[in-house]
Amino acid sequence: MSVSERVVHLAFLPSAGIGHLNPCLRIAALFLRYGCKVTLITPKPTVSLAESNLISRFCSSFPHQVTRTDLNLIPLDPTTVNTSDPFWLQFETIRRSVHLLAPILSSLSTPLSAFIYDVSLISPLIPVTEKLTCPSYIYFTSSARMLSFFAHLSVLAAPNQGAHPSSFIGDDIKIPGIASPIPRSSVPTVLLQPNSLFESIFMEDSANLAKLNGVFINSFEELEGEALAALNEGKVAKGLPPVYGVGPLMACEFEEVDQGGQRGGCMRSILEWLDEQSETSVVYVCFGNRTATRREQIKDMALGLVECGYSFLWVVKLKEVDREEEEDLEEVLGSELMNKVKEKGVVEKEFVEQVEILGHPSVGGFVSHGGWNSIMETVWEGVPILSWPQSGDQKITSETARISGVGIWPHEWGWGAQEVVKGEEIAKRIKEMMSNESLRVRAAEMKKAARKAAAAGVGGSCEVIIKRQIEGWKRNSQAT
Repeated sequence: MSVSERVVHLAFLPSAGIGHLNPCLRIAALFLRYGCKVTLITPKPTVSLAESNLISRFCSSFPHQVTRTDLNLIPLDPTTVNTSDPFWLQFETIRRSVHLLAPILSSLSTPLSAFIYDVSLISPLIPVTEKLTCPSYIYFTSSARMLSFFAHLSVLAAPNQGAHPSSFIGDDIKIPGIASPIPRSSVPTVLLQPNSLFESIFMEDSANLAKLNGVFINSFEELEGEALAALNEGKVAKGLPPVYGVGPLMACEFEEVDQGGQRGGCMRSILEWLDEQSETSVVYVCFGNRTATRREQIKDMALGLVECGYSFLWVVKLKEVDREEEEDLEEVLGSELMNKVKEKGVVEKEFVEQVEILGHPSVGGFVSHGGWNSIMETVWEGVPILSWPQSGDQKITSETARISGVGIWPHEWGWGAQEVVKGEEIAKRIKEMMSNESLRVRAAEMKKAARKAAAAGVGGSCEVIIKRQIEGWKRNSQAT
């Protein structure tokens, strides 16, 4: 069998949350497009119904190329970890269960070319892949700027053995090759909390990045050329593996909520309403699938949207996990404010197809939490973004959007999970986003660059990287 005829077999292991699952499945779909075989290892049970449903749709979309294998997780005693976050509990549950993977991987009928898994699983999985002599890759769920911080953290920690990051992270983190420092105020707050689960995972995994064979990241040269170059030229930290910018990773057909060509009532009514609005006149507001809007903030959010003068589509999340008890928005806002909201816009509490909304001609701006998947989807559609980071890496990713010229980020708002921003301030910033012509022009330019990077059949950067990687795996399998 020639090198070109060899089948590349990849195993993928996602972690918890749609924000981690989506990039995993989208990268898998990229390799499937070029003839690879995929084994998807799914941790069970999932935290949310949305995750479970998405996995099922993915597998049914590729019935002949994808094999699904379950990893039945060992129950975790929550008293043994310092977190109550259901998704971080799941991260740790998976980490403590990965030793069960060895017999699963070794029993696969087709030998693996590589194992690609979530960034949150680096340290416990490296011994597994080393024992099986299987090339080990991660997919990184944030920006190249965030990856630079993650990788450089081990450099900062080296002379401070055993110290908590809160003690050695200064007011500004200057990363070699990155012009703009990362302020301490942008560092994920949980990293600065001694003995947090996030700190434990982050610190352990940063030091083990060099043991990987590569990193796949949802980014591309025109958006993050500086950070990608710094990582691949060895400036950020010594010994890092290659970082492959395979973005933008866009929504695939399997992500559609409604199958069989039938559009569900939620999206159908939203699109019908958008069709009635003027071009670029609507503000889309959504803080992601994990961020439950705080009760203290909801009223001011509603007041700001009513006051801004634009029509709006507001996706409200009142609970963190979709299996939790539901609460009515009117109970939070009161009937008078709720009536004003309904006069100016549409409120939705169900899962929506975000890329389709962002791509609608009437949408002129996006108020977002600054999650990396949302930023990349916004870049893809050329829509200006107003970031309001809520937690985690979202200040660092919001800075990426600001530096690239496609978004604004009011630093003074602080963390959305901590500060309450008044309605008049929200209205003021929405007006700024919607009326900023230079922002709109830059967003349109970046959209063109994103489409070029993702273009198939014409040598887009993503296609070049994927094809080169596949050929490399084929050569390696021939050599062994």
